[in-house]
Amino acid sequence: MRNTERAADGMADRGATEAPEAARVAAGLGGLLGPLRRAVLRATRNAEGLPDLPEAQIELLRALSSSPEGLSPGAAATRVRVAPSTVSNLVRAMSAARLVERVRPEHDQRTVVLTASAEALNLLERYDRASTAALTRVVEELSDADRAALHQALPALDRLVTALETGDGTRPDSASP
Repeated sequence: MRNTERAADGMADRGATEAPEAARVAAGLGGLLGPLRRAVLRATRNAEGLPDLPEAQIELLRALSSSPEGLSPGAAATRVRVAPSTVSNLVRAMSAARLVERVRPEHDQRTVVLTASAEALNLLERYDRASTAALTRVVEELSDADRAALHQALPALDRLVTALETGDGTRPDSASP
């Protein structure tokens, strides 16, 4: 039994008044999402021979890849919800690894725009393809009922992401470029 099941079961044992269904679901999700994310990442990296990039670098690459015109360092920090100094440190390491390019716009040579390199975009494409393939293999092995339950949960999980992002006022697509 996973820790998430124990946590949720432990809450259920305390009674409905102390642990409403929402709390049991939250405890289960909280305990499961980290291991799920790490398992998918590990399977994906192994299948495609991808480099072991820190999660913060992957998040920054995702933000830059969704903004082909590039982002200022400040906008990148806002988008990934980290301090500007963190972006500066990430960019330094990622530039050395040829994953991020710093471009000075012709109209304002005092500023810098960050873009994902062609190599980084290729890595993200390979990651997405391998991730989908790894998940497909595992989902195909599940029972019909489990596949249906996962399919039915997708819209609710999407709404959960939106609620969490808007709940703290830092929804990524509300950040200015």
